[in-house]
Amino acid sequence: MTNHRYTLEQLEAHGIEVRRLPVEQQEVLRDLAADELALLIDIRARLDEVTPEVQAHSEIAGAALF
Repeated sequence: MTNHRYTLEQLEAHGIEVRRLPVEQQEVLRDLAADELALLIDIRARLDEVTPEVQAHSEIAGAALF
């Protein structure tokens, strides 16, 4: 773990919707190392690039990632 803790606002500024997650999962995200957060932001950006496709699948399958 890292000594740095991200705020919910910092995470959400990167498109990571954390407020709907259980507190325990929010804590895990707040404790990410800088390289872990960078990877998560990259994955989030790639998901955003295909949002219409992913959104259609989630409506059909009920899936959610963020």
